[in-house]
Order: sequence, then structure tokens, then C-alpha cells
Amino acid sequence: MKKGDKESNQSAAGRRKFLGSAAAGTAGATLAFPMIANAQTPKQMRFQSTWPSKDIFHEYALDFAKKVNDMTGGELKIEVLPAGAVVPAFGLLDAVSKGTLDGGHGVMGYNYGKQSAIALWTSGPAFGMDANMVLAWHKYGGGKQLLAELYNGIGANVVSFLTGPMPTQPLGWFKKPISKVEDLKGMKFRTNGLAIDLFTAMGAAVNALPGGEIVPAMDRGLLDGAEFNNASSDRLLGFPDVSKICMLQSFHQSSETFEITFNKTKYDALPAKMKSVIENAVEAASSDMSWKAVDRYSKDYRDMQAKDGVKFYKTPDAILQQQLAIWDQVVAKKGADNPLFKKVEASMRAFAERAMKWDMDTNNPRRMAYNHYFGRKAPPPKKA
Repeated sequence: MKKGDKESNQSAAGRRKFLGSAAAGTAGATLAFPMIANAQTPKQMRFQSTWPSKDIFHEYALDFAKKVNDMTGGELKIEVLPAGAVVPAFGLLDAVSKGTLDGGHGVMGYNYGKQSAIALWTSGPAFGMDANMVLAWHKYGGGKQLLAELYNGIGANVVSFLTGPMPTQPLGWFKKPISKVEDLKGMKFRTNGLAIDLFTAMGAAVNALPGGEIVPAMDRGLLDGAEFNNASSDRLLGFPDVSKICMLQSFHQSSETFEITFNKTKYDALPAKMKSVIENAVEAASSDMSWKAVDRYSKDYRDMQAKDGVKFYKTPDAILQQQLAIWDQVVAKKGADNPLFKKVEASMRAFAERAMKWDMDTNNPRRMAYNHYFGRKAPPPKKA
């Protein structure tokens, strides 16, 4: 063989080797390609809140959805619609349970009519606990298991997560300050949950309207007074336009939280990784909401006094004491023929007795420190 022929054959062999390697690489790419082409499209979930789009509560719902969407890297995308977009606010639980909606953001008190024990998570004094303590009882004291038992009992096909500890809600907005229990007698008043029973027993004529309908009803004279929740929501919903008197502090809803629900069938079908993301996003949103609330509520509380002409009064202690006494009567009556109601109340009571003593014995009186630094600048709310 000539030298040139030998070099030519070696060159040809090299080309064959290269082409073989390239083909193998191409085959590998071909095998990998269907994995990309057949990758699942992002899971979409449609949620609805029970809040008007302008309310800060709807913003909290959007905050939760964004956390899930970001933490899953877009593998799960939750879209949140405002109240009424698909169903009325009070129809959210049914819509999620049936799968009309994949999930929702609301409060348990709106479902009070299905089982009165539901409202124990949202209404009343909660034995003195604040909302963060109620969340502690729910997660570590047995509340979560009791709620699952409760929902199973009413046939609700949902997975529930509690989130977002709320501060004590005002007694409400009125035409004039409320100085005694008798001032509530015959008053057309809005509230929800077991607070309906409480205010009814105090003599009010109660109407349980959803948030977006309260101010229009007050404007038309259909309500004499109403409560909703907090300084930011109340201001955004327009309460200062129909009333200039707000009574602070009350035991009717002193420790409410939000509820995020998923259709159970659809939630159970999610990969374990996504369920873990959701559970952690709930707690992240809960913390973020509580911090945002301090910032936003305090600003709107200040601005309603400085810009909107609202006068805030502390609810007299005599009314607060009467609320506690009447609440005992309400829960005794509700629990008389409802074993699950009594079971939930007993669990919460046992946790509160331990947690409240620790809390009161351990934490400083904040009013003392506030008065030391700011007392001369900002006196407490006037007495009615």
C-alpha cells in the first residue's frame, strides 16, 4: 500500500469514528428530546377570595398566591379572583368543595350556618387568647384535627389551612358613641359568625352581610351600625364616608384568622413537593400578613383621625364584661345538643388556660412603655 493510500484510509477511519460519535450523540439527544417535549404544562388553579378587589384582605390572598407561584418556579400557578367573580362570598366553601373553584381565601365565620362549631375558630373571646395563640392551638393543640373532623362531618371536600392572625376587631361603626349595652337594643347591626348570636342576645337586630355590601347598606339607612375588621379594610371600604364614630375593642371577634381552602380531590392529586410548598407558603404568608398589617393598619388608623375626621372611642368595660357573660350563655346553648361544639370548646379552653397564664406572666405591659415614651403625644382613645 502506498503511503498516500494509507493516510487516506486513516483519514476515512477518523471520519467514520467522528460520524459514529456524532450519531451516538444525536441518538442521545433524540432520546432526551421527548422528555422536554412531553414535559407537563404548569398546573393552573383558580381561586376566589371573599373580599372586594380594593380590600387589603384580597391583597393578602394575592400575596399568598404569589408566594406559591414563585416557590414552585411556575410549576403551579394560582390565579385569585375577587368576591363575586364566580360565586357570592358566602358560597365559597360549597364552590371549592364541589370543584367549581380549585380553592379560596376567606374566613370560617362565613360558613357558620353549616355547623356552629366552625365559628369557635373566629368568634368570641377565645378565653383571652389573641389570634396568634389561636393559630398555635390549631397547629399544636389539636385544633387542626378537630377542624378536619368537623369538615368531614358536614361532607366538605376541602383541605383547610389557617393563616394570618388578625388583631382585635372594633365593636363597630355607629352614628353616636355607644356608652351602655342598652344603646344596642333595636339597632340594625351587621356582624357574622357566632357574633350574630352574641349581638342578638344584646338586643340588636343582626344582618350578616358580606364585606362589600356593608357600607352601601349603611348609606341607605338599612343598617344603624356595623363592624367589619380593621383600620385599613374599614377605610378602603368607605366606612368614614357613612360614619365618623368607631368604637374600639370588643370580645365578639378578638382573635380571628383567615382560611385558605383547596378542593381536596385536586389537592390530593398534587405531587408531594407541591403540597410541601403550599404548606410552607401558608406560613410564610401568615407571617408576612401580620407584619404588613402592623404597618398598614397603624397608618390608616392615624390618617382616619387626621384626614377623615373619625373619632375613636374605647368600648366601655361594662359592655365588654356583658359580652363575656352573654358569650358564656351562647356557647352553653350551642353546645347543649352539639357534641363536636363542646369538644372544640374544651380543647381550646385547655390550651388557653396554659398559654394565657404563660403569656400574661411573661410579657411586659406594653401600655407602660408606650406611656413612658409617647404618652404625652398620643393619649388613648376617649371614653364614650
